[in-house]
Amino acid sequence: MIAVRKLPARYAPIVIPFVLSVLMTAVVSIISTLRSLGATPAFLATWPGAWALSWLVAFPTLLMVLPLVRRIVEGVVAAPAQPSR
Repeated sequence: MIAVRKLPARYAPIVIPFVLSVLMTAVVSIISTLRSLGATPAFLATWPGAWALSWLVAFPTLLMVLPLVRRIVEGVVAAPAQPSR
């Protein structure tokens, strides 16, 4: 079995928005490109560029707005209950 080396936990604040931005921009760009062009050979030629451009915008945007999103969520979601001793 091949051992996969993991990143240290301190990288989570960068890895989470990275993975989220890759997945979300892929889904949204596939849907919008399919809607615009249909399932044609032009779709296959156009989608990678559309995805790359949207990811280049989304990843830095997520890095900037994530602290604000966390504060909003803290204001809307109750804190977890502390276990009784």
